[in-house]
Amino acid sequence: MHLLRHGKVHNPTEVLYGRLPGFRLAASGQAMAAGVAAALAGSDITHLVASSLQRARETAAPLAKEFGVAVVTDDRVIEAENAFEGVRVPFTAETLSRPENWAKLRNPLRPSWGEPYLDIARRMLGAVYSVVQAADGHEAVVVSHQLPIVTIRRFLDGQRLWHDPRTRRCSVASLTSLTFTDGVYSGSRYSEPVSHIAAVNDPDIDTAPADSGSPSDAAGGQQ
Repeated sequence: MHLLRHGKVHNPTEVLYGRLPGFRLAASGQAMAAGVAAALAGSDITHLVASSLQRARETAAPLAKEFGVAVVTDDRVIEAENAFEGVRVPFTAETLSRPENWAKLRNPLRPSWGEPYLDIARRMLGAVYSVVQAADGHEAVVVSHQLPIVTIRRFLDGQRLWHDPRTRRCSVASLTSLTFTDGVYSGSRYSEPVSHIAAVNDPDIDTAPADSGSPSDAAGGQQ
């Protein structure tokens, strides 16, 4: 099972967009999505899942075309909730020093600013095993987001879920491939098949995110 992080999002104002609606892939992200589909061509992929967020659905589209399969929407693989959605990143000292933000930052182990790591791991685990069952001996792709992918890999590998975000190995359009033998997890590998494509925003014509008009977009967490 290949856990695919979505491609580069057009985000010229550099906000933490989380589950906010309307954040689409940049042209570079679209190229990444097409490149991943080409890199996986010839694989035995029979099942394709994506979160309902626009960037995930757009990343899944070239794969659906390549393998002739429908995209199954499953919000168990959606982005993590985050109380700082809409705030520019990286955070400034001024943002972190505001009294109204202190409660959100009180516990990095939970974390208190967003969805608990164990909750993310549990929902991702349910989604992963549903895909193992649906693929039934074949390969599958799940288009998700950085933190959920990192969390489920750490959970399956027996690592602590709390970690420094700067150490995450999950670039845009990267593949975290999980192997299951007789339904039992047996290991993972990481690859960046489109690392040659620069993750850049579109030329600035309009800095507002394009709204897809889909209410389901208001439903995914980190970038």
